[in-house]
Amino acid sequence: MDNENQLIHARKEKLGRLLEMGANPFPTKAERTHYIKDIFDDPESLIKNKTIVDVVGRIRSLRKMGKASFCHIEDETGKIQIYIKRDDVGQERYKIFKQCDLGDFVHVKGFVFYTLTNELSIHAEEFTFLAKAIRPLPVVKEKIEDGKKVIYDQFADKELRYRKRYLDLLLN
Repeated sequence: MDNENQLIHARKEKLGRLLEMGANPFPTKAERTHYIKDIFDDPESLIKNKTIVDVVGRIRSLRKMGKASFCHIEDETGKIQIYIKRDDVGQERYKIFKQCDLGDFVHVKGFVFYTLTNELSIHAEEFTFLAKAIRPLPVVKEKIEDGKKVIYDQFADKELRYRKRYLDLLLN
């Protein structure tokens, strides 16, 4: 089995585990109160008022640890870090979170805060799967050169970009 097939197989196994846990990996709707851009536009008032935000997005990075984890989710307006702690979301929800992969769509409800490294983040109080990504995303690397963001990807073939327009829109 090649690498991509192994990844797809592993993701299908995680989907099976989600179903065994009783989680719905493809719910019919999700409530959103804020876009990520809205959070970055006025974080101080959200923090001061302890406003609960609901955001929806695709997981772009994951750092799973013991009792707490971090991930970045991205919607059409931007990207934000999520801090998820087992004691805050509950044991069952945290087990479900551990089945996450890059590319999955999730719903997060929580309050806005700054981490110790001064990164604006959402402290998750609720976490829900919206869609489990079976196929892995192509690798994308962003780098800042001379003040401009340059994206390096493995999807530079112009003909392939036209044939697989959905991937082009997802990555660029």
